[in-house]
Amino acid sequence: MASIGHAAPHAAAGAERGHPDRLQRCFLLHRRDYSDTSLLLEVFSADHGRLPIIARGAKRGRSPTASVLQPFIPLLMSWRGRGEVFTLARAEAAGRPLALRGDALYCGFYVNELLIRLLGRQDPHEALFVYYQIVLEALAAGDELESPLRQFELRLLGELGYEVVLDRAGNSDILIDRDAYYVYSPESGLTVALSATTPGAIRGETLRLLAGAAPLPAANAREARTFMRRLLAPHLGERPLKSRALFAARRTRPP
Repeated sequence: MASIGHAAPHAAAGAERGHPDRLQRCFLLHRRDYSDTSLLLEVFSADHGRLPIIARGAKRGRSPTASVLQPFIPLLMSWRGRGEVFTLARAEAAGRPLALRGDALYCGFYVNELLIRLLGRQDPHEALFVYYQIVLEALAAGDELESPLRQFELRLLGELGYEVVLDRAGNSDILIDRDAYYVYSPESGLTVALSATTPGAIRGETLRLLAGAAPLPAANAREARTFMRRLLAPHLGERPLKSRALFAARRTRPP
């Protein structure tokens, strides 16, 4: 696995395969102004991972691509160029936009920000691309937001080489006791906590729900959220997530 925050050594050559005659499955993670008429895009591609693409002229009112260059729309894209930043050649919608509303929309921003912060550029993760589609569809359905987010976070860590075993203690075959409390360390895995008040302690019941990708009742959801924050923190660093600030501004519980 490539280390977090760094591109795979062979990636630049692989990204050259994206050309006007070969459309790639993509999602737009973020966009910002690049000049008076252009946009700088952060794109997540199934075959090439995360990469920056300049969409020249995309801010012009008559640009045919302007309306589709939005987050949460399945896209087919191609690009030109060598090196680290590419130039958009073509973009078209590959499906209907995923309608994320209210808290689900902010959860989508959170997922996008995780990918931007944790994925190395031009480091392909095709399985993660599928997981990304799954979490967006679950958020759009709007039935329950906590479980899809926690499952995506776990899958993201696993894809980056930091898989977390949730159903067994340590490196053993001893199954997690739903009535016990556990703490996690990257070196030892899950070990029994001295008490429920031990820093970082999480109930075995919550771990089993996470392991089984089961819906999380409110009390378990709070534990799972805190647990996953602890797991992600070493990789995210000290810089706060902007999406969590957006949640705080809405006075709702951040992911």
